[in-house]
Amino acid sequence: MQQNIIDELSWRGLIKDKVSGIENQLKKPTTIYTGFDPTSDSLHLGSLLPIIILIHFQKMGHKSLALIGGATGFIGDPSGRKDNRIFLSQEILQKNTEFIKNQVIKLMKFHSEKIELLNNLDWIQNVSFLEFIREIGKYFTVNYMISKDSVKKRINNEKNGISFTEFSYSLIQGYDFLYLNQMKNCLLQIGGSDQWGNITTGIELIKKKTGKKAYGFTFPLITKPNGIKFGKSEKGENIWLDKNKTSPYKFYQFWINISDFEIEKYIRIYTFFSKEKIDELIIQHRKNPNKRFLQKKLAHEITKWVHGKEISEKIIKITHILFNKKNKILQLLNEETFISIYNQIPHMLLSCEEFEKGIFLLDILKKSGFFYSKSEASRALKSNSIYLNKILIKENILLQKKNIIGKKYILLQFGKKEFFIIKIE
Repeated sequence: MQQNIIDELSWRGLIKDKVSGIENQLKKPTTIYTGFDPTSDSLHLGSLLPIIILIHFQKMGHKSLALIGGATGFIGDPSGRKDNRIFLSQEILQKNTEFIKNQVIKLMKFHSEKIELLNNLDWIQNVSFLEFIREIGKYFTVNYMISKDSVKKRINNEKNGISFTEFSYSLIQGYDFLYLNQMKNCLLQIGGSDQWGNITTGIELIKKKTGKKAYGFTFPLITKPNGIKFGKSEKGENIWLDKNKTSPYKFYQFWINISDFEIEKYIRIYTFFSKEKIDELIIQHRKNPNKRFLQKKLAHEITKWVHGKEISEKIIKITHILFNKKNKILQLLNEETFISIYNQIPHMLLSCEEFEKGIFLLDILKKSGFFYSKSEASRALKSNSIYLNKILIKENILLQKKNIIGKKYILLQFGKKEFFIIKIE
């Protein structure tokens, strides 16, 4: 077994804070865990980081535990929030838990099957409130609790403050670590940098309750240069791993559009290529950055991991078609390819009756939601930014049968990157 996991994660930019002595502990096989609270029915790009780290640990002979927070999801983690979370019903939490469980299994199996999934509701629901505050709460002073950044920031927020519910979150997560330490011999917890206070609470609880040494480290919360959390689109929407929430095409394009300034960092973080391989890829990319070699490499690798090889190859084909400037390419497409394009990019169904009554370009641009208003669409048209089937359109034309491709499709484009397809039937 290799023994340089900390060095490996450090050069990739995946470690922020760590407990002293962790390097010596990791010279032997160690059980590690991270948690996912089911606040949504899908993981997003930020959720990939702890999974990536678990896979690195498994590759080096350690054991991974993935904890779904069926219990902590009831409470809500105050870390990184300015106000109280909205409580989710038990039914929604159960549904979310099942979706996330299946996503984690799929992502881990792509690289390894050495993963054990757990749900903290299985043990926390058996502990009474009185038992918890007597057996766990007695180990922590209020002074200790309010010294945590996640709590301190909320207490100083005069408008919202922090509820006792969220105030207790750190103790419950600490109890999870204690339970896994006792039942699974888990000695290491990881989480985002906003989880440092919760992780150290668990380490402190294990030490006070059992006298044993436990460890933890955090990875950075990655942000774009503008300070926005990485994993959000330009419109501020999360990039989800569920294809029904974020289409594989949009997922792929997110990676393609990463700047040259950032791509060298992300190729280290989000792939499992060796350092030597990554250095080679970076050198190749720097020779001609305009070709976006690194972006394409990363987009392909991570889309293949999250959505599968078949979908990844379809997306690459669709991307080639959409960004090919020659309109003749559209005439060569079969129905299967048009269906793939229709399913992956923003689209709209238009009835034959409505089309035959006559509809102008500006009306369809507004009706499709491609633009918020006709005036906004009109400005785009006047600025020579609208293409119909890859042909620049300069006036508000009446759509006709000659504008239909593939017997029932019309492809619209705004600028270089925005596409919309209409199906007429």
